Amino acid sequence: MSALRELYQEVILDHNKSPRNFRTMADADRRVEGYNPLCGDHYTIYLKMDGDLITDVSFEGKGCAISKASASVMSSIVKGRSKAEAELLFEKFHHLVTGELDTTDHIENLGKLAAFSGVSEFPARVKCATLPWHTLHAALESEAAVVSTE
Repeated sequence: MSALRELYQEVILDHNKSPRNFRTMADADRRVEGYNPLCGDHYTIYLKMDGDLITDVSFEGKGCAISKASASVMSSIVKGRSKAEAELLFEKFHHLVTGELDTTDHIENLGKLAAFSGVSEFPARVKCATLPWHTLHAALESEAAVVSTE
């Protein structure tokens, strides 16, 4: 296993073991549930917005290591960003995990999101990794329905 792949694995394991922003947000402006019926991953994403700025984000729920780490990294990265910036990160992340990353977007520019580059090798895990992001997208669009990866 390459040193880079080991580093990426460590990031995922760390965020699974000690997820960042893993809490209920009582004063959230938006709350959306995401559910993957195939594997049972189930998360609620909470957002606090100031106009188009994400001032706080948190999540709660349960799922596999990939989905929990994805939610943790996502919540850390989008906090303090605009809605447009968060949507652009979602697009880049989705392209990364589906193996469609444009070669002009160098993987090293993705920061901790790059840890999920290996997900594209396991198509069944793509839905695990993207569930929190699809749920965030729905929250940013103020869609209240439960988001499903199926």
